[in-house]
Amino acid sequence: MNKQSLAAALVLIGVFLAGEPLFAQNGAAQTAQPVADRERPPSVDEQIAMLRTDLRSTRKQVVAANMKLTDAESEKFWPIYDQYVKELVDINNAKYALIKEYLQNTNMTDEQADSLSKRWVEVDASVVQLRFKYIPIFRKELSAKGTAMFFQLDRRVQMMIDLQLASSIPLVQP
Repeated sequence: MNKQSLAAALVLIGVFLAGEPLFAQNGAAQTAQPVADRERPPSVDEQIAMLRTDLRSTRKQVVAANMKLTDAESEKFWPIYDQYVKELVDINNAKYALIKEYLQNTNMTDEQADSLSKRWVEVDASVVQLRFKYIPIFRKELSAKGTAMFFQLDRRVQMMIDLQLASSIPLVQP
């Protein structure tokens, strides 16, 4: 897959996941940029960064809309949530690096495919470990049902993201 195809795939993911164009910016930000920068298409890394920012925002909106927290709960919940997401972003850095590596190397050797598979499972395991770590932390501030609801929402959002990513990435060819 070439860079243009990768860019198109990332734009599609952004549109489907964020519900708006990936490159939407306010007019002030666009006019403040030098002409050369406005004409240069975003790099793959810039597109991934924009996509990830949109995803984090969407994830937080889904949680906020569904948790129905009191003011007292919100005051305690959101700082914990932000720390959780910060750690999740660190884990997802590895996931997006794997995706980028795969898309730039679709004709991989068996050894590369084996390494990719193992590292992908390690990333998944890291997310599970993070959730286990945060269950008691959220539980200190929320009821058991509130904590369960948060992790249920978190998993649902992650499954939607993973489904969109999986459907946009070609399978490894034997």
